[in-house]
Amino acid sequence: MDPTIYLLTITILSILLLLVLVMKLKVHAFISLLLASCFVGLAAGMPFMELIGSLQKGMGDILGFITIVVGLGAILGKLLEVSGGAQTMAHYLIRGFGEKRTSWALMLTGFIVSIPVFLDVGFIILIPLVYALAHKAGKSLLHFAVPLLAGMAVTHAFIPPTPGPVAVAEIINAPLGWMILFGVLVGLPCAILAGPVFGGYISKKIFVPVPQHIEFKDEKESVASKADFFMIAFIIILPLFLILIATSSDMLLDMGYFDPENTLVQLAQFLGHPFIALTIATLIASYFLGFRKGFKAKQLLEFSDKALAPAGLIIVITGAGGMFKEILVQSGAGEALAEVFIAYNVAPIVMAYLIAVIIRVIQGSATVAMVTAAGMVAPIIMDMDISDPQKALIGIAIAAGSCILSHVNDSGFWLVKKYLDISEKETLQSWTVLETIISLTGFVLVLIVSLMIA
Repeated sequence: MDPTIYLLTITILSILLLLVLVMKLKVHAFISLLLASCFVGLAAGMPFMELIGSLQKGMGDILGFITIVVGLGAILGKLLEVSGGAQTMAHYLIRGFGEKRTSWALMLTGFIVSIPVFLDVGFIILIPLVYALAHKAGKSLLHFAVPLLAGMAVTHAFIPPTPGPVAVAEIINAPLGWMILFGVLVGLPCAILAGPVFGGYISKKIFVPVPQHIEFKDEKESVASKADFFMIAFIIILPLFLILIATSSDMLLDMGYFDPENTLVQLAQFLGHPFIALTIATLIASYFLGFRKGFKAKQLLEFSDKALAPAGLIIVITGAGGMFKEILVQSGAGEALAEVFIAYNVAPIVMAYLIAVIIRVIQGSATVAMVTAAGMVAPIIMDMDISDPQKALIGIAIAAGSCILSHVNDSGFWLVKKYLDISEKETLQSWTVLETIISLTGFVLVLIVSLMIA
């Protein structure tokens, strides 16, 4: 058999093995990715100890970055959660937009809050507000829930420092600054279309009442006074701003506008490194959302411990994705994949999106889809002449693909069903369509932007 075809075949078989392990045998995604990586290496004829070394290198290379970023982001999100910051953000934006544009305020709330806070946590925190708004307005719960979910789903998948896009960026070596920039640029239209626009439509087709067991209390003012809106917005936006400044400095240096020894440029690069930017934001949050709110140092330590528990799961899965990528590179399977896609003239962005779509639909987890797709794409693009902005767009394409067709094999599907108290059919008509709108719109916008910066 031709070596290229053989390597391509074992790569495809490794994906099938991964899906069987995760879906049928219920093996944890971390172990499944590890076994799939071993299968590729052994089938490709890698010596045993070389395989072990490649697994270790793949894990170590990515965890050196991802652990710090995801860990700091998780602590920052936990502080926002326990301080009541998410509710405050929602109340102030709703007040500013007015009752007629509440759905837009909720979309923007979800978009901002889900940057440091995991989607499921943010949704659970804010769902009481959605209940209250639907009860007061007498409208379908979907009119308010869909925009909130759309905003959260977009930033959860598209914008660092949420774990998914951070993992993708590190695996394919795309600068976080460009990921943030394109994540916002592509994500906002997606959130608008899947949120207020689709929410307004589907809420007229399906009337979902507030669950009967919900009791209402007039606590708007007390919730809104828990934290200062502008401080919360500042804390969330600060690390993104610093990272973008560093990326801009790097770009201007490459263009020859600044001397690399310029002190201000070096300071911007230092402060804008994700490690430092997130550390600064976390320290500010610890003071204003922690100590200033009456929390003791021991309580803040407990919050940090609780925040890092779910972050650890994301970190090890991402590390396994790094192993998978490294084995594809060292075994030559990645090069074989590249030859096939080049032969058929498939654009890397299209390839990245399709791989993420296939894995997402079959096994359900967006994180596994993103990490696996990034691991397969990385060795293909590493030898191509692809700019940093193009790499970031490939990353956003992977994120978009990981959103599509959330259904019964996705935990998010059941989370939405439970808290909106709707049937499986109604969840498919609302949440699944919402996610698919985000995916398709995001992919189209990525293609358009890629043509403009090519």
